[in-house]
Amino acid sequence: MNVNNHLAQFIDWYGPGQDGSSPTQDQWKGILDRPRDKPLTLVNFFKFREEAIYREGVSGKSGQEAFAEYASVSMPAMQRAGGSFLHVGPFQGTFLGENEDWDLIAIGSYPGLDALIALYSDEAYRAAFPHRTAACARQKVIICGE
Repeated sequence: MNVNNHLAQFIDWYGPGQDGSSPTQDQWKGILDRPRDKPLTLVNFFKFREEAIYREGVSGKSGQEAFAEYASVSMPAMQRAGGSFLHVGPFQGTFLGENEDWDLIAIGSYPGLDALIALYSDEAYRAAFPHRTAACARQKVIICGE
C-alpha cells in the first residue's frame, strides 16, 4: 500500500485530528513521508481527564482507567508490530525550559516506518484507540529519528 492509501485509511480510521485526539492530515503525511528503513522514536506526553469522555458522553470511569484499557491493548499491539517501549512512567517535572504539566510519558521505538504503520493498522489497536481519546485532556507526540 502506498503512502496516499495509508493516509486516507488512517484519517478514515482515526479522524481528521483537528481536536488534537489524533494526527492531522499534514502530521500523518509528515510521518508517512519518512524513509521506510530508518528507525524512529515517538515521545508521548499525556494529560488525563478526571473523568473519561467518550463520544457517547461521560463514562463514569477516570481518564487514568480509560487509558489503562487502551494501554492493555496498545502495548501488545506495539510489540506485534515490531516496536518496543524504551520508557513508560509518570511525568515528574521540567528540568530545563518552559514548565509543562503532564501525567505520563511513554517513549516508543520502532525499527522503521513499517512497524509504526503496522501498529496503526492493527485492528485491536484501532478498537482500543477511543479509550486513549476519552482518557486524554491533551496529548503531544514528538518524532525523533535518524
